[in-house]
Amino acid sequence: MMTGAGRGAARRRKYGGRTARRSLTLPSVLVRLSRAYLKPYSSSIALIVLLQLVQTLATLYLPSLNADIVDNGVVKGDTGYILALGGGMLAVTLVQIVCAIGAVYYGARTAMAVGRDLRAAVFDRVQSFSAREMGHFGAPSLITRTTNDVQQIQLLVLMAFTLMVSAPIMCVGGILMALEQDVPLSALLLVIVPVLGVIVSLIIWRMRPIFRGVQDKIDTVNRVLREQITGIRVIRAFVRDKHERERFDGANAALMDVSLKAGRLMSLMFPSVMLVVNLSSIAVLWFGGHRIESGEMEIGALTAFLSYLMQILMAVMMATFMFMMVPRAEVCAERVQEVLATDSSVVPPASPVTELRSGGGHLELDGVEFRYPGAEEPVLRDVSLAARPGEITAVIGSTGSGKSTLLGLIPRLFDATAGTVRVGGVDVRELDPVRSSEAIGLVPQKPYLFTGTVASNLRYGRPEASDEELWEALETAQARDFVASMEGGLEAPIAQGGTNVSGGQRQRLAIARALVRKPDIYLFDDSFSALDYATDARLRAALARETGDATVVIVAQRVSTIRDADRIVVLDEGRVVGTGTHTELMAGNETYREIVLSQLTEEEAA
Repeated sequence: MMTGAGRGAARRRKYGGRTARRSLTLPSVLVRLSRAYLKPYSSSIALIVLLQLVQTLATLYLPSLNADIVDNGVVKGDTGYILALGGGMLAVTLVQIVCAIGAVYYGARTAMAVGRDLRAAVFDRVQSFSAREMGHFGAPSLITRTTNDVQQIQLLVLMAFTLMVSAPIMCVGGILMALEQDVPLSALLLVIVPVLGVIVSLIIWRMRPIFRGVQDKIDTVNRVLREQITGIRVIRAFVRDKHERERFDGANAALMDVSLKAGRLMSLMFPSVMLVVNLSSIAVLWFGGHRIESGEMEIGALTAFLSYLMQILMAVMMATFMFMMVPRAEVCAERVQEVLATDSSVVPPASPVTELRSGGGHLELDGVEFRYPGAEEPVLRDVSLAARPGEITAVIGSTGSGKSTLLGLIPRLFDATAGTVRVGGVDVRELDPVRSSEAIGLVPQKPYLFTGTVASNLRYGRPEASDEELWEALETAQARDFVASMEGGLEAPIAQGGTNVSGGQRQRLAIARALVRKPDIYLFDDSFSALDYATDARLRAALARETGDATVVIVAQRVSTIRDADRIVVLDEGRVVGTGTHTELMAGNETYREIVLSQLTEEEAA
C-alpha cells in the first residue's frame, strides 16, 4: 500500500511538479515579492484601500435604507418619506460608483506597474547570468518565467486590489449589519460561513500541485516549439515533419490534460458556492417567515437581512474567485523568485580595475582549470598560454577538447575554477566589465544577429561608428559585395537570429561587427567554418592587415585556417599537449600530426 509520501511523490511525477525548497515556501515567496515590489506604491495602495472602504460602507448602508423605506414608507403609504430616503439612496449609490471606479483605476495602474517592475527585475537578473546559469534554467523556462509567470502574479495583485480589499470588509460589515437586523436569525451564519470556508479550502488545496504541473507543461511546449522553429531546416532536411508534429502533439496534449484537471476543479468552485448560497436563502426565508408571523421581526428587516446575507456570500465568492488564482500565482511566484534568488557565478569585482597595466593586447592564461558543478573531471586542466599584440595564436584540438570553453573564459562568459586569466596584466575577475568589453571582441561559434538592419547589427558594440567605418569592416570581412547587393545596403533588414541570410554571411557579418569595435584582442571561435576555402583565405589575409597591432586568438577545426599562425596551441582532453609553429608541431607533436594528416596529405602538410 502506497504511503502518503509515496502518493505525494507520484502526484508530483504525474503533473511534472518539483518539491519546493523549504526556504522558498510559497506563501513566504508571495509575501516577499509583495513587500519588495509593492513598497514603492504605498501611497497608491493607501488610496485604493480608502476608496474600497468608502465603497463597501456605502454598499452596506443601502439595505438599511431600503428596510427603512419598506417599514416606514411602503407599509405606511408615506410617499414623501419614500422620495426623501430614495434620494438619499441615490446619493449613496453615486458615492459607491465613483469610489468603485477610482479603486479599479488605481488598482489596475498599480498592478501593471508591479508587473513591469517584476519583469524588469527578472530581465536584469537574467542579463547578469553566466553561461552556467543560462544552461541551468534554459531559455524556454526563462522566457515563460519572465512573461507568463509574471503575468499571473500581476493578475493576482490586480484581483487583490479590486476584490480582496473589499471582500473582508464586506463580510465582517455584513455580519455586523445582519446582527443589527435580527440576532437569532444571524445564528445561521455560524453554519453557512464555515461550510463555505471548508469547501473553498479543500478545492484550493487540491489545485496547487496541479497548477505547478501546468507551468511545467507550458515550459515544455515552449521548449519543443522553440526547437522546431529554430531547427526547421534540419527537420525538413531529414523529413522528420511527422515525428516533430507528434512530439509537439504529445507536449500539447500533456498541457491540455493537466489544464483540464485544473479546469474541472475550478468548475466545482462556483456551483458549490452557489449551492450553499441558495440553500442559505431558503433557510433565511423559512425561519424569517416564522419570525415575521410571530411578530418578532418586520418585513423590511427580513429584506435587509437577505440583502446582507447575499453581500456576505458575495464577499465570500469574491474571495473564492481570488483564491482560485492564488495556487497558480504561488507557483509562478516561486519560479520567479528562484530566478531572482540565483546569483551569477560571474561576480562583478568589488573594486574594479579600470586601467590595464601592460597594454590591452597582452593575454595570459596561467594554470587555468574549469570544472562544471558536480562534474567528476574538469573540462580544462592546468592550461597555460600567452598571446601578444601583433601575433596570431591558434588553438586546435579534437572535438570536446575544451577549445570553446577556453575562449569563453577570456570575456568571462564563465569564470575559471582555478588559475588566472589576465588581460593587460590584470586578472579578468578584477577588471571593470566595461573596460574588459572594450578590450575584447568575440566572434562566437554560432554567430547571432538581432532583429533590425545590417547597420544596427554592425553598430551593436559601437553605436557611434560611421557608415564609412561599417563599409571598411564589411570589406575586410569579405561581406561588402553581398551587403551592397541587398536591397537597402546597410539599411537592409535582418530577421531575428539572422535567418534571412546564409550561415557564411552570418559569420562574415559577425566578424565585421567585431572589427567595427576595434578591440585590443580578437577572439574567433571557429568563425570561418561556414566559408569556402577561397573566401577563408581572402578573409584571413584581410584580417592580418586590419588586426596587425592587435592580439588575435583563433579556435579552428580546419588546419588550413591556422597553419600560418605565429603560435599554435594543441589541446587534448583539456590539457595543452603542444605549443609551437606548424612546422615545429609537425616534427615533434603526434597529436597535432594526427589532426593535420586527417585533413591533408603529407605533401600538402609539409
